[in-house]
Amino acid sequence: MKLFVPSEGSQSDNRVAITPDVVKKLVSNDYEVYLQSGAGDAAGFSDVEYVRAEATIAEAGDISTADVVFSINPLPEQTLSSLKTSATLVSLQDTVARRNREIFERKKLTVFALNLIPRTTRAQYMDVLSSQASLAGYKAVIEAAHLLNRAMPLMMTTAGTIPAAKVLVIGAGVAGLQAIATARRLGAVVSAFDVRASAKEQVESLGAKFIEVEAKETTDGVYAKEMGEEYKRAQEQRLRAVLPSQDIVVTTAQIPGKKAPVIVKSDMVESMKRGSVIIDLAAKTGGNCELTISGQTVERTGVRVVGFDNILNLIPFDASKLFAKNVLAFFELLTSKLSEQPDLSQIDDEIIKATLVAHGGKILV
Repeated sequence: MKLFVPSEGSQSDNRVAITPDVVKKLVSNDYEVYLQSGAGDAAGFSDVEYVRAEATIAEAGDISTADVVFSINPLPEQTLSSLKTSATLVSLQDTVARRNREIFERKKLTVFALNLIPRTTRAQYMDVLSSQASLAGYKAVIEAAHLLNRAMPLMMTTAGTIPAAKVLVIGAGVAGLQAIATARRLGAVVSAFDVRASAKEQVESLGAKFIEVEAKETTDGVYAKEMGEEYKRAQEQRLRAVLPSQDIVVTTAQIPGKKAPVIVKSDMVESMKRGSVIIDLAAKTGGNCELTISGQTVERTGVRVVGFDNILNLIPFDASKLFAKNVLAFFELLTSKLSEQPDLSQIDDEIIKATLVAHGGKILV
């Protein structure tokens, strides 16, 4: 079976879907692994390393002969059209916009959306969203500390005492919790907010203060949901009281399949101290701050609002390694189930069923 890994360069992504250590494992299981020349360069993996792992360096056009394609981002339309009939694609997929469905049907592609992997204990080794979000939360705090015009930890010197910086994390999911942990390690005083009541225990276990909103409406579960107007007003009032004292704000709040909720209004930014920094990790889906522009840094009254469209481009080596291990775990599950039941449509596995977007010319999600 021929496996192909394309470059993510056309998507302006520095990561690569499969790393040399994972190539070794695939080759040891008798798979032929082909990698587009230079695909790993931006992530820090040279073609030479892949060759040592027994991958074959190929050109972009060789994707047309692949049985299985591993990609991080959805493939461009032209590349999809070049895949051979009944090929298998394993990647992230935009299941909201539902792009390229006609090509999936026409080429009878089997498409797995890694972003649909359920967040269960059994699936955690394959959960690309969690592994990538964890690194994003870490890097957000590191970048904020770099941009901040003051020190992070409490420092006692002969010239006087420097108080610890104050960090607010909005959204205590995987990215938010890692941001909290990183800010705490750097010595900051950390607070966090999340609409889910269950997040309080996790936030406090990391040594941060949980900001509670007094409202009748509550929510719980793995993902956040859009709240009602009464809750939003109470939330805004609470944050207005907290923001002026913060040096760094990291926003991570996103709702699956929807535009990111606007939590920090323009005038709330203006109430913050000069030199403060807002890192908006929800920039690509609209942003949690009203001033956020994806891929740009906006300054208002001395406060910088940074809207990374892909913060993982700043840490592609480890992001690629984690993604590749997640993909390997998923592929091992898939192939083991196929060896038991060759008819994919008949496989009764919650992870495979949840991620299967298209098969045999039929759109399933």
